[in-house]
Amino acid sequence: MSQDYGSESPRAHAHTEHQPPARYLVVIGAGGSTVARLFLESRRQVAEFDAGTEEVVQMTAGLVPAKGATGAEWDRALKGHSAAERRAAEVYTLEV
Repeated sequence: MSQDYGSESPRAHAHTEHQPPARYLVVIGAGGSTVARLFLESRRQVAEFDAGTEEVVQMTAGLVPAKGATGAEWDRALKGHSAAERRAAEVYTLEV
């Protein structure tokens, strides 16, 4: 039998650089459902979730979206989406 009791002690916190805040929220159709995708200023995706969540409503409150994500700056970030999905997308620029 082990002489230890309980759970392992927590490890020391590793101090790492924080990720920059998300700058864009793109609400876009994806195969019959609508998803919300968060991007950094560099257009690197950092999260994806169902666009029907309460968090999307909270993040977009008072913001007016740009219609469509058809510019060249979105080509790599949204390469898995059709041209029609990209035209219909709503792009919110989040306040940092």
